[in-house]
Formats: sequence, structure tokens, C-alpha cells
Amino acid sequence: MSNPSPPPSPEPPRSTGTTVALAAAGVFGYLGVNVIVGLVALSMESTVGIGIGAVFLALLGIGAGIVLVGLRKSWSVGLGLGLMIGWGLASIVSAGFCTGLNPQMYT
Repeated sequence: MSNPSPPPSPEPPRSTGTTVALAAAGVFGYLGVNVIVGLVALSMESTVGIGIGAVFLALLGIGAGIVLVGLRKSWSVGLGLGLMIGWGLASIVSAGFCTGLNPQMYT
């Protein structure tokens, strides 16, 4: 008699819901931080303050987003994508004013 084959391993749980929920949280979290950093940078009334704010927001949105996606955990992928999407949406919707990309802010 032959040995019965082992039962198939159960499928890993899907993490799509977690990824989507954390992506939304990342977008709203980034937008919240963007408002605070923007208000602080604009209250300084200097181009250096605006530039530092722009670099910080880019590092938070793009830099931290890439690092989190690189971790390849379901929670980190969602949060990383959310941060990058938040940075992109803030840049596009505000024509670069909210993220410091608009050159008119520095003149």
C-alpha cells in the first residue's frame, strides 16, 4: 500500500484589506503632518524654512514610503504606499504649494 499524501497546506490569509486600510491611513496621516509642517514653514517667512519643510515632507512621503514598501510586510506595504500616495496627491492637488515643489514659493 502506498502512503497517503499529506493534506495540502492551508492558503495564507489574504492581507488585501489590511493593505488598503493602512494605505488610507497613510494618506490621511501624511496630509495631517503636511498641514502642520506647512504652517510651521510658512510662519518662519523665509525661503530656507520652506526649503527645509519641503525636504522633510519629501523624505517622509517618498523616503519613508520606499523603506516601508521594501520591508514587504502587509502593514508596511500599505502604510508606505499611503505615504507616497499622500505626497503625490498633495503635490498635484495644490500645484506643489503644499509640498514645497512650486518655484513661486522661493521668490
